[in-house]
Amino acid sequence: MIHSIDFLRDISTLSVLVKLIVSVLCGGLIGIEREKKRRPAGFRTHILICLGATMTTLTSEFLLLGMNLYTDIGRLGAQVIAGIGFIGAGTIIVTKRRQVKGLTTAAGLWTCAIIGLTIGAGYYEAAVIATVVILLAEIFFSKFEYWILVNSRNLNIYVEYTDNDSLDAVILNLKINKVVILDMEITKSGGNSCAILQLQLPQKMAQSKVLTSISSTDGIISVEEL
Repeated sequence: MIHSIDFLRDISTLSVLVKLIVSVLCGGLIGIEREKKRRPAGFRTHILICLGATMTTLTSEFLLLGMNLYTDIGRLGAQVIAGIGFIGAGTIIVTKRRQVKGLTTAAGLWTCAIIGLTIGAGYYEAAVIATVVILLAEIFFSKFEYWILVNSRNLNIYVEYTDNDSLDAVILNLKINKVVILDMEITKSGGNSCAILQLQLPQKMAQSKVLTSISSTDGIISVEEL
């Protein structure tokens, strides 16, 4: 810990001001990245959550140290960690194609709340380091995650087609190219039939080649990777 800023860990007007400013900065930095990617929870949402969590810790400390009331200093913080799940759940959606979106944003909101609790407790070092690590995970690690997905042998696709003959043609085409169908689920979307296929590609076969081959089949309306 940096002992030169120990005076900012006490309960005082200056320390409260600094904690609130740091929470705005940490929450705002994480929120900017989400805002740029047009996620449901963006700049202001992350700031408010981080600020609220900081105020929760400050209130707990004030009740115990400022007003000398007997209370569990960690109780309010525990409620924040549990309660943030309701907000996070609002950012998670399941599309009509059974695709789950918003998990990263929900996890970021939960972590942002914990950063706020940390700032309220005066542990600035951990809060700043955590903010930097989160930004690294969301900005740079996403590129690494994309590289893993591109080079993965497993591929989940959503296929919308007009009739069963079109789906049979797709299945035959996959078998000719030695693509293994691990699982297949047939559903309905509007007036068209849909299928969700879990595939295992042979070595050195590009995912784009499989998608192009399927989309060029007669009767195929659309093909998307899940």
